[in-house]
Amino acid sequence: MKDFFYTSLGLMSGTSMDGVDVSIIKSDGYDQFSSIFNDYYEFDNEFYKELTNLRDKISKYEDLKKYSNELISTERKFTLFNAKIINEMIKKSEKKIDLIGFHGQTIFHSPIEKISKQLGDGKLLSQMTKRIVVNNFRQNDIKNGGQGAPLTPIFHNLISNIINKKFNMQYPITFINIGGITNITQIVSNDDNFDSNIFAYDIAPGNCLIDQWVRSHTDKKFDKSGNFAGIGKVDNLILNQAIDNFSITSFDKSLDIKDFDFSFVKGLSFEDGCATLTKFTAHLIAEGIKRVELDNKLIPKNYLVCGGGRKNESLIKDIDYFSNKKDLTLQNIDNYDFDGDFIESQAFAFLSIRAYLNLPISFPNTTRCKKAISGGMIEKNF
Repeated sequence: MKDFFYTSLGLMSGTSMDGVDVSIIKSDGYDQFSSIFNDYYEFDNEFYKELTNLRDKISKYEDLKKYSNELISTERKFTLFNAKIINEMIKKSEKKIDLIGFHGQTIFHSPIEKISKQLGDGKLLSQMTKRIVVNNFRQNDIKNGGQGAPLTPIFHNLISNIINKKFNMQYPITFINIGGITNITQIVSNDDNFDSNIFAYDIAPGNCLIDQWVRSHTDKKFDKSGNFAGIGKVDNLILNQAIDNFSITSFDKSLDIKDFDFSFVKGLSFEDGCATLTKFTAHLIAEGIKRVELDNKLIPKNYLVCGGGRKNESLIKDIDYFSNKKDLTLQNIDNYDFDGDFIESQAFAFLSIRAYLNLPISFPNTTRCKKAISGGMIEKNF
């Protein structure tokens, strides 16, 4: 029922696998939203390595069975970690939590095989926190012909309405979310006809190639602020060969970090590899933006960047470089009273409310599903 407000806690562990973003929001699940609390909880090095090593082993559906015992063990640890931080957050915020939106940790994603596996036991989490948990957000979308991603566009739409009213930002508005993968959401206007007003796509790698390169050469998890790339020199011969040999021909499919690898820069120094991978990633992002705009015949007036990649100054600069003939200006969403680190955790808090109300969370123009549908499994185990 509209105008009945829920307090929801959202959890998001992304492809970096370095920790969990946690947000508490209040919303009616429609067009009202307020942020209450955000925090980040980092995995220790041992568990970080356990997660990344397990993900590296899972390359096909059969691997889910092959490593089932490891998956069960790691899933339990992951769930208990989330339960602990939820209870800490509840104490910090002193808020009554109605719902928990539990995205889980993606370990395998294959829409073709109609499966998307996220680590996270919703029943156990509900039991440990004494709260209603909504999880497994992607599976219903996949069963209905969708890609299972991206799922944040309906929340981007809500944000666009808030920013439009507060800052008089003109439509169309494009959100560029640079996580492990880069996805974009185009909001045509403040119309609430979601089927024709929201378009979304995975368009390119985001941080995944750069992060993998950094982790393979150092004890760091990512290139902070793009500093390593800034020191290095782009190998233009290798870059141009990579661009010539790789192209994303369609944006109708979701992307996974395992769709990309950094083998083409293996002969370079660490810093030069960072610089070349950053330029390659920026090129694909810029080309993706141009291609989507051309296909939709839609030229946004404003571009808002969120996700961890917005902090990589070298990457953002290189996206501008490849897009300068379009006079593309990327604006940090932080400048509009939203913390770009917590957009996705807030989104899954919002999605949990919509799922609880059986409202659509994915649409034909966002995930390629056959019709607008809800999703998520609701667990109450207390």
